[in-house]
Amino acid sequence: MIIFQNVSKIYRIGGEEVRALNHADIHIHPGEFVSIIGPSGSGKSTMMNIMGCLDTADEGQYILDGQPVECYTESSLARIRGHKIGFIFQSFNLIGNMSAEENVELPLIYQKLSAHERKERVRDSLEKVGLYKRRRHKPNQLSGGQQQRVAIARAMAAEPSLYLADEPTGNLDSNTGYQIMNLFHELHERGNTIVLITHDESVAAQAERKIRMKDGCAREVSV
Repeated sequence: MIIFQNVSKIYRIGGEEVRALNHADIHIHPGEFVSIIGPSGSGKSTMMNIMGCLDTADEGQYILDGQPVECYTESSLARIRGHKIGFIFQSFNLIGNMSAEENVELPLIYQKLSAHERKERVRDSLEKVGLYKRRRHKPNQLSGGQQQRVAIARAMAAEPSLYLADEPTGNLDSNTGYQIMNLFHELHERGNTIVLITHDESVAAQAERKIRMKDGCAREVSV
């Protein structure tokens, strides 16, 4: 599903060249649960942005579903981002003046689903994360853990096959983080591919495989 071949991402800051990714090689198979771990500045988020087709590599090749990403059209990439990939971020990225159900529904409107289909998916997703009864609450009326569950429900509603999660437990206490990780295990058990980016060793250890990032380089480590 996901292959990085000698991938580099280069930024130029103050006349200096900074390699956020430095000839990274990884391979993630469909249905795997993989964690990518490393300190801040190690290249984790850059890797996720390239995986999610939000950014492009400066060197090397990213192959998604057997095809180099540069061979996809812009409309194909937009469809991949909207249908195939579910993004989950540390900061939740919920819209403050919209209710939980409206936040979950918004990507489905962009998919041009019928109102009936949107309603069914929103209900199903919020029920799976245990928040349907709080569907009319806005983000500031929810705890951090509840906001993250809404963010996961929003990703689930689009029915992607690949979930990219960037520090999904980073802003949560340990008990709430445990509940969020249980949701990822449930998604994995349903056959989804999970790529979870974290700096937390205990979170990373819950994956089937672990990839460690350091100075833009990636290496496989035992879990």
